[in-house]
Amino acid sequence: MNNQFLIKEKLQATLEKIQTKSNSFPITDLQLDKNLAEEIEQLTTELESVNPNLNPLLYATSLLEGAWQLQYSTAKEIRSLSSLPLGLKLGKVYQVIDVANKLFFNLAKVKHSLRLVSGYVKVTASFELAKEDLEPLPNKRINVYFDKRYLSIEKIIGINTPQLNPFKVVPANNPTSRTATLDITYLDETLRIGRGGDGSLFILSKSNDLPDFTS
Repeated sequence: MNNQFLIKEKLQATLEKIQTKSNSFPITDLQLDKNLAEEIEQLTTELESVNPNLNPLLYATSLLEGAWQLQYSTAKEIRSLSSLPLGLKLGKVYQVIDVANKLFFNLAKVKHSLRLVSGYVKVTASFELAKEDLEPLPNKRINVYFDKRYLSIEKIIGINTPQLNPFKVVPANNPTSRTATLDITYLDETLRIGRGGDGSLFILSKSNDLPDFTS
């Protein structure tokens, strides 16, 4: 059993234990005490150091394709979704990547604690392979350009509401003074780790249970 497998297994077991205890999907560092957040960061860093695909944008783009479920993040946009008003609660968060067309969308399921309302927030985006000054070929960084934000209500008290799906479409926010970037710091067939340009961390697992969202 190699070191990569052991670290990956420990990280996933730690996240699963927290998710089961807190019933939160995904987890953010704001929900954890400092020591546990530091443990996750340490395990993540150790796993990144044994990344089996050091140049994912050159040699492993096929592994990026498809749906991924967010397990853990320190990003402010995920933190903000974890404390929604009016009794709303964040559900599962997905990212679906279309490598050939350099497109992806992020989708966050949202529901009321009493199941009065359920819906989702979706953000569409495109990306390009970044070429850094010292790296003439693409390595692990992509530039991200957010496009639109969709706000949708799927059901009210169990009744489908197609007229509200979506009920609002607005331009998505991009950073004003920089291009949003993401470094893919670990990638295999079932797990992906990314680091945003602002230092945020994303840990995702490959998913097969994404509903059909095409709007």
